[in-house]
Formats: sequence, C-alpha cells, structure tokens
Amino acid sequence: MTDTTTPRIPTTRLGGPTGPEVGVQGLGCMGMSFAYGPTDAGEARATLERALELGVTMYDTADAYGDGDNERFLAPFVAAHRDEITLATKFALAIDPADTTKRIINNDPAYIRACIDDSLRRLGVDVIDLYYMHRRDVNIPIEETVGVMAELVAAGKVKQLGLSEVTGPELRAAQAVHPIAAVQSEWSLFSRDIEAGVVPAVAETGATLVAYSPLGRGFLTGSFASAEKELTENDFRRQQPRFTGDNAQHNGTLLDPVREVARARGITLGQVALAWVQQQAKVHGLSVVPIPGTRRRTRIEENAAAAQLVLTAEELALLDPIAGQVRGGRYADMRLTSAGRE
Repeated sequence: MTDTTTPRIPTTRLGGPTGPEVGVQGLGCMGMSFAYGPTDAGEARATLERALELGVTMYDTADAYGDGDNERFLAPFVAAHRDEITLATKFALAIDPADTTKRIINNDPAYIRACIDDSLRRLGVDVIDLYYMHRRDVNIPIEETVGVMAELVAAGKVKQLGLSEVTGPELRAAQAVHPIAAVQSEWSLFSRDIEAGVVPAVAETGATLVAYSPLGRGFLTGSFASAEKELTENDFRRQQPRFTGDNAQHNGTLLDPVREVARARGITLGQVALAWVQQQAKVHGLSVVPIPGTRRRTRIEENAAAAQLVLTAEELALLDPIAGQVRGGRYADMRLTSAGRE
C-alpha cells in the first residue's frame, strides 16, 4: 500500500527569486534505465508518479544515459505531466564506443545544436526547462560554449541554462555571457571538494546548487559495502575507486557516525545523508536541490520525508569529519570534474 502520510516537500526557486518554483528535492533519473544494473521498468514508472505526488517536480536526465535511452524512458511521464514538472537534461558527455569505461567530451557548437534537437525529439517536448553542459571541454572557451547555449534560449528551445562540474572561475566566466540558473556537482557527506571554490561562486551568482549523488551512489545508505563483491558486472559503481577493495572496507567504517545519528533519531542512514545536504543551503547561504536517484516508491517516500529533517549543531559536528577521511576518488579519472581543474 502506498504511504499517504508523507507530506509534500517544501519548495525553492531555481536560479534565484524570479526562477520557477521546484521541490527542494529533485529526482535523478539515470539509474531508472542506465548504469546501476537491472531495473523493474514498471516500478520505476510508478516511482516517477509517486515522486510527483510528494512534490518532487524537477526530473534530471541526460543524453549520455544509455545513448538517449533514459530520455526515451521519461518521455511518457513527461507527456502526462508536462505542465507540472521542471525537465532537465544535458549534452556534452558520451561513452567511448572503443572503451565503455571512458567518456568523450564534446562542446563543439555544431554538436550542441544537434544535441538539443535530438533531446527534444526523444523527450517529445518543444522546450527544455533546464539545459546543462554535462562536462566541460577545456579546449573550447566556456564563453563560447555558453554563447551557443544562449542561442538555444533565444530560439525558444531552452528556458534556463545549467553547468555541471565547473569550477568557480568557470562559472563566473559563464555568468558574464548568460545567466546560469543551476550548477550541478556531486555533494554529499563523502564528497565535499566543491565547498572550496564552487559553492562560494554559486552563492555569489545566485544560481541553485543541484547536488547529484547526495547518497554517495547508495553507499551512504548502507545498501552495499563492496561494489565488486555485491553489484552486477554492468554496474557503474564498480569503476569508482572508493567503492572497491580496501577503500570500500575503510570507507564503510566512516558510516558509524551516520548510524549513530540515525539510531538516535529513529530514521534511516539515507535520511541523515540527505538532511545534511539540504542543510547546506543555510550553512552556505544558497539554494540547494539534491537529486537522489531511486527506482522504488518506498525509497522516494523515505527521501521525501528527509526534507522535513533539521540536524542539530551537535549532529553536524559529528558528521563533519567524514569527508576528510574518505579514501579513493569519486571517479577513476578526476579530470572530468571541477576538482580536477581547481
């Protein structure tokens, strides 16, 4: 039976006071059809519907998730609820056909113009609410890339612009060309590198920080302890150093403070982790929208309930040292991240 007691989540403004109103949690849709092993498509679609019932209104996908398959997966849901949701997708990142563990980055202007038309077609819409540069090609000035993205706004194909995994200086340079509504970066109890330069720049520009992997790709929930021992061969997390070998064993011990807070509150580890990310909005003075990914209704209800939680100063202090003790990068090749260019 579907839980009817979970209240709708609060809202915030995407990209400043004049931006669209969205739930303070979004939904990362990648895992519904890509990267995290087998999925139950029926349950995943029911999860999309349940999320909307709970006030989750921003849905995040990308053309790189299964070579467009994730956008196609979302299309029926988008068609049924177009006026109720904020739809975000991305360009610039593709899987290397010669080596599926590697990525290709493309910020070429002609490629961007082709990508938006392809995404519009797959999603079955006339306009994308939030269009991200998924990763930056350092060989092309970011001003040039954002200039092309701004053309898409002028053409009515895109409403707002976003950037993913950019540095603080890159964001400022982009903002000088066109307003940037959102910056998407990994941010969690395990991943806090963006706090040095990215978060202050986001606060300065008035953009919203969209936090992906706020649950540490599931590790922070305790759902798995070793990617190579517990996850399927095609699970993306098997490629991430912090989830394998001795790193995974060490990092598992770092969950003890999360468990302590969870036990005292009578909540789950995942709710502690999400509450921590959400609370960074007040800590750093900016709008924060985490986009945890899930394929199950029970998890979306659990995540939504975390939006009502406020951690105490003592709890925050207990959780604060975790990130500094994590072993292993969040990617095998950190050059694709903001931290790799800071």
